[in-house]
Amino acid sequence: MTVDPRAIVERYLHTVSTGTSEEVAALYAEDATLEDPVGGGEVHIGRQAIAGFYKNTDSVEVETELLEFRSGGHEAAFVFAITVKMGDATMRIEPIEVMTFTGGGQIASMKAYWGPDDVTQL
Repeated sequence: MTVDPRAIVERYLHTVSTGTSEEVAALYAEDATLEDPVGGGEVHIGRQAIAGFYKNTDSVEVETELLEFRSGGHEAAFVFAITVKMGDATMRIEPIEVMTFTGGGQIASMKAYWGPDDVTQL
């Protein structure tokens, strides 16, 4: 199978904005790792832990937009905007994410680089 990193990233961003935490986690390999934000705490290991991480998005309105994309082989780095609306509060975060992919087209690892300076209250 030929891996298309851009297609995987676009499917990931679409699923984050329209799907459930379980649907997002299904894009990851069974033994995948997720660190978001890098240096900010726990590394989530395995699909069940990753679904738990995305549980926060199940009860909020989320929009995503791919801003920059680069890839090589089975890896990609990209900048995107995620706008999260929780009741009357809306914020926009612009992280850089780095992903690696399995030969079968699943996400093997994801690291998100962002901090307070990358968050804008709207």
